[in-house]
Amino acid sequence: MLSGAFTTLGRYWKPLIGMALTLFGAATLVMVVALVVAASAVASQWDELTSDSSGSPDAAQLVPLGVAFGVLMVLGLISYLLASAVVQAAVPVVLQEAVLGRPIRFGEVWKRAWARVWSVIGTVFLTGLIMLVPMALFFAGFAGLMIYTISLGDEDGVMPLIAVGLIGALLIGPFAIWLWVRFSLAPTVVVFEGQSPVAALRRSAQLVRGTWWRVFGVGLLAYVLASMIGYMIQMPFQMVGMLPGLFEPEDMGADPSGGELIALFGGLILLSFISQLIAQLFTAIFPPLVTGLLYVDLRMRTENLGPVLAEAAGSTLPEQYASRTRDTALSRSSSPTRVEALR
Repeated sequence: MLSGAFTTLGRYWKPLIGMALTLFGAATLVMVVALVVAASAVASQWDELTSDSSGSPDAAQLVPLGVAFGVLMVLGLISYLLASAVVQAAVPVVLQEAVLGRPIRFGEVWKRAWARVWSVIGTVFLTGLIMLVPMALFFAGFAGLMIYTISLGDEDGVMPLIAVGLIGALLIGPFAIWLWVRFSLAPTVVVFEGQSPVAALRRSAQLVRGTWWRVFGVGLLAYVLASMIGYMIQMPFQMVGMLPGLFEPEDMGADPSGGELIALFGGLILLSFISQLIAQLFTAIFPPLVTGLLYVDLRMRTENLGPVLAEAAGSTLPEQYASRTRDTALSRSSSPTRVEALR
């Protein structure tokens, strides 16, 4: 499964990397522009706040900084969530053509991914809500019992409640993971089958039934591998920022202004943005690609999808290859062990 993901990434790197680079690059650019605008807007307040003569800061100085920080957080969250949702919709779009061996252009990927992006966002939101509701109910009940016990002055009952809380947390955590794996194929279903978020969750649960451990193992391995590669990509940029003489605080005076601090650390911030952008190109593509291959593989195993893919692929190939593709898929569809349509 991992080999198939790397093969697909190697053959279709232009639309995959191009889409992710465009979206996350735009989100990063929005954040950089917003950071510059916010820093310019609160530069005077920052100088007053950091000056020795200002004394204790008052609300008039802290409110602009808090507003600027809050706007940056909200803007960054919206930008990156939207970019991640479009990429998560674009990966199955590319995979739809990859399993048939057909090329796909950037414009077509964008058009089809954007058409399903709101359904993908709804699916991810519902999945997170389903996972968080049991945890929120448990911790709310636990906090209520703790407050009630403390209000009664029963100090001896606090420790048993803490033990019960730890045991409950150990139980609720695996339950949340079980739900996440059960609905992990839903974003792919939204794109492949054009389902609504609720229908996609039901469809994902149907496909995962009986193969939970396999889906969990492959998905976990994909996320761990993507995280490791992403960290390895960021390491050279972090080492550049640590080079001697590149960013020297000693070059500033004893009382640096807000503008000088921003100028000094602007390079470090820019390096951080660039390293995160490059790492995110892989970490945002690879796990959804593996999940998409799992979806296709499960359908081939349980729904005899092989002949259907062979017919669709054969219609786009020359006749001498079309018959060979159909015969190969038909002979392997009875007990498929991998996604043969990628071969």
